[in-house]
Amino acid sequence: MSSSSSSSSSSPSEDEPRLDQLPSALLDSIMSKLDVVSICHVSITCKAFRSCASQILSFIPNFHLLDIAIAVDLLRPLLLPNPYLRSLKINCGRLDDFSIDLLLRPSLHELYLHNCDDFSGKLISEIGGRCRELRSLYLGSVAGKRGRAIHVSDLEELLNGCSQLETLSLMFDVSIFLRHNFARAWAMASRDLTTLEIGYVSSVMVTELLSPGVASYQSSSQMQPSVLPNIQKLCLSVDYMTDTLVGAISKCLASLTHLDLRDAPLIEPTSTIDLTNLGMQQINPHGKLKHLSLIRSQEYLLTYFRRVNDLGVMLMVDKCLDLESISLGGFCRVTDAGFRAILHSCSKLSKLKVCHGTHLTDLVFHDISATSLLLTNVSLRWCGLITDLSIAHLSCNANLSVLDLRYCRNIGDESLKSISALQKLQILLLDGSNISDTGLGYLGDGVLRSLVSLSIRGCIRLTDECISTLFDGCSGRALQNLDLSNLPNLSDNGILCLAKTGVPIVELRMRECPRIGDTAVMALASMQVDDGGWRGNRLRLLDLYECSVTALAFRWLKKPYFPRLRRLGITGSVNRDIVDALARNRPYLHVSCRGEELGAGYWDGFDGSERHENDEVDELEQWLLEGGSESDEEMLEVDNHEQEMAVALE
Repeated sequence: MSSSSSSSSSSPSEDEPRLDQLPSALLDSIMSKLDVVSICHVSITCKAFRSCASQILSFIPNFHLLDIAIAVDLLRPLLLPNPYLRSLKINCGRLDDFSIDLLLRPSLHELYLHNCDDFSGKLISEIGGRCRELRSLYLGSVAGKRGRAIHVSDLEELLNGCSQLETLSLMFDVSIFLRHNFARAWAMASRDLTTLEIGYVSSVMVTELLSPGVASYQSSSQMQPSVLPNIQKLCLSVDYMTDTLVGAISKCLASLTHLDLRDAPLIEPTSTIDLTNLGMQQINPHGKLKHLSLIRSQEYLLTYFRRVNDLGVMLMVDKCLDLESISLGGFCRVTDAGFRAILHSCSKLSKLKVCHGTHLTDLVFHDISATSLLLTNVSLRWCGLITDLSIAHLSCNANLSVLDLRYCRNIGDESLKSISALQKLQILLLDGSNISDTGLGYLGDGVLRSLVSLSIRGCIRLTDECISTLFDGCSGRALQNLDLSNLPNLSDNGILCLAKTGVPIVELRMRECPRIGDTAVMALASMQVDDGGWRGNRLRLLDLYECSVTALAFRWLKKPYFPRLRRLGITGSVNRDIVDALARNRPYLHVSCRGEELGAGYWDGFDGSERHENDEVDELEQWLLEGGSESDEEMLEVDNHEQEMAVALE
């Protein structure tokens, strides 16, 4: 009798109300507050919620799906006819021109299409014809594949049709257009356009666009913009940064507050196609500039701004006293005097980024405490002359949240002592520095509690001990991104130690660590993270390029292990059949075998605002695949190692 009573008390009563029995109107109201991934997450719990989710997807205002690229036949059941849709963000890596009818909606105000390599210029022209209410448009890598073409008429139809555009990002090469046709197309651009970003364009095209037919004898007061009169933010990647380009932008765009210019010369620039002190002097004649970035990339050639010195920087600073952020890359002739002029003149500066500052020394920062600066973001990448003394002075900025010291070879353990006092630090990049296992221990006392991203790539003095030292006595619960690449003395034992900590890491890079092997992969697969009610492995990116992994490790990379993994880097010499089998097992896992950096450019653009919060994308995959079963044959040997690894992690 007691047994029967106990059994009945432990089972739910038939009369007990269930969540799926709530009125459909109430369920609709609740689910309409969720994003697409969360809706799919809820939908797999029961048939009632799945039916409700299908209905919700027909009137939600925002549809954002950037984490994974899905084919059109899988996207169609999700992206239903919806007259209320205002914002659409899609990873188009598996879509092409046949998807245009599905994607383009007349109700859209915001359209963000990433990885459009397989689309032609038809996408651009069709947007102009179908999405006339657009306010914001982002197009990435359109016609990136061979055989896809874009014509200037496509751009004309876009600009003519979308007459209310305020933000436009064309992240592809527009230099393919004829120069006079390019300028003519922009005459149709929206007068409301305030933000323009272009992936690549020649400097001559930009100059002629902004000041067509303007002769050299005309004064600056006569140079009136025929297009783009209200641009406030301009971001361009050009072939050569020149005085003429900078002058045209500065004089013609009177409302400019944000200027970001980057070039990557293929040959050493001559004096006529280079930036000089004269060009620096022309910046910000209207006095509205708040953010300035001038970067010479060394992607193709080891080259610098050789015609700009301290005088050019000082002349620029005199007109830019209200700058809030400045980024300078490749100014090899600027010395401490020029950099000090920035720090002591721009009292509102909060972000300072200098790359390849070959003459920047500790003297720049020795009296920074005497200024009123409240720096939150400092990057000194490839500034090889700074030492621990600079970091000691910079640590007086208690609000620092981002500190990038990559390839500052003279930075050592004393710097980590100073950094440990920065309680608000979220991103710390120490690649190639001279730190040791002992030095990393200083971070665990305080800064590790707030740190979200840590990179110690190429710090060759580090060993397995750095992991235990780093996390000793501190949970590091905020840490999401960890880069341990190119550490020759890091072995499987260090990764075993990392797995035991239970730190909820989302991105883990271990490139070119020859002593990392199958045991490390097994340890990570068995890693248990108890974070916010979720128990399991949270890794979304794992880079094992040039590590000593074998076919055995691949069995642990299949489901159900690493359930949230989206990007995987492996050595190209691995058997292709094994890689193909993994791709069949996990169709939404991007596997890189060629050595490219996963998430290239991630550190450069990261300002601390990005977080990995939409972790329910796996439930979306379950929605798409209808809960496909695993192959018993492919998973045969995994269980043989599970108990062994559980013992190792105890």
